[in-house]
Amino acid sequence: MLRTVMATRYVTPLREGGSLPAIVEANDDGLYVLKFRGAGQGPKVLVAELICGELGRALGLPVPELVLVELDPALGRNEPDEEIQALVEASAGLNLALDYLPGALAFDPLHVPRVDADLAARVVWFDALITNVDRTPRNTNLLLWHRQLYLIDHGAALYVHHTWANWRERAVTRFPAIRDHVLLPAAGDIRAVDAELAARVTPDLVEGLVAAVPEAWLSDTPMGEGLPASAAEQRAAYVEYLLTRVQAPRLFVEEAVDARAQRI
Repeated sequence: MLRTVMATRYVTPLREGGSLPAIVEANDDGLYVLKFRGAGQGPKVLVAELICGELGRALGLPVPELVLVELDPALGRNEPDEEIQALVEASAGLNLALDYLPGALAFDPLHVPRVDADLAARVVWFDALITNVDRTPRNTNLLLWHRQLYLIDHGAALYVHHTWANWRERAVTRFPAIRDHVLLPAAGDIRAVDAELAARVTPDLVEGLVAAVPEAWLSDTPMGEGLPASAAEQRAAYVEYLLTRVQAPRLFVEEAVDARAQRI
């Protein structure tokens, strides 16, 4: 179960990418990197962040703690930046945040050879499963904190949910974009971690993760005819998509193995 905290102070914006996240303080005295539901990329980014981030944590990967954050629109009234005021106003209610890692450094792709081979293989497997296109040398979405690698920003994953077109067929695709993964050159035996990780992606786990998605995040985007429409239908689609994707034969594993062989 994700904890829910109340944002008590807007600390500073993080002007990275198009979503304008911010560091906020919460009523548990913790600092968090808040992803706003009202950002231009829409609530589906938060859905992917929650499902994939919590899935990564369940698989033992180093992902900072995620929390749901209740945001009062009054929090932005004293901000001089009108863009921030509008963003806070549009994000009233539940948002998502990651534990803030003070002093963490962005991972330098030049340090890829130093990454543990087993960890790299697990991250590659995980990102291929969730179809994460955003862990490349151009934008690693990795942090170094106390000499530990941390995975952040999974909002670009599960991109099937932006249209849901042909989603059942897309659940078994190979995911060629894994060839651009920043950790692929450092990855050890991807097949060796495959069976273990796949066995841990159980129906109970996936259903629990999807159930944790707030209702409001699923009802803001209209769907096309014949595609998941209600929140319940969308939840069922997420569950079926991920459980289908992890069933053998896992073509995304074959793609990752082939891509790794070409990078050696």
